Amino acid sequence: MKTLPRDQRRVLFMCVANSARSQMAEGLARQLWPDAQVWSAGSAPKSVNPFAVQALREIGIDIAGQYSKSVRDLGPKVKDQLTHIITLCADEVCPTIYAPQAQRLHWPFPDPAPSPNTQLTDEVLLQRFRETRDAIRSKLIAFNEAVETPHES
Repeated sequence: MKTLPRDQRRVLFMCVANSARSQMAEGLARQLWPDAQVWSAGSAPKSVNPFAVQALREIGIDIAGQYSKSVRDLGPKVKDQLTHIITLCADEVCPTIYAPQAQRLHWPFPDPAPSPNTQLTDEVLLQRFRETRDAIRSKLIAFNEAVETPHES
């Protein structure tokens, strides 16, 4: 992976609904990389899942002001400056955008939100969001180390 200082990083996180995984990734990345520019978007955006908000609030990150965005709403200025596009879909078809200069990564995390016909208690749901949050955070830390560490050619 190409070495890149944080202040030159322009990262887009994408999933289908832009309601859980990509929202949590955006909030976590903003905390871990305060100098980077970070966005999230989805192909069929819904509202931000309150369990995503709660799971991040538990570790001191407030994403209550974030909102779901469509990949179609990302302007050329954002698309043209992206250095990384990270998709977080597991069982769904991930959204795509045209940004040839950006490195594409795929981190398949299952959606912590259950399908509409699944009945889970709030505690079980929150635990699923915590596990997803922690897995994304670990991946972001590993990504940070890979991008910041010079590699021998």
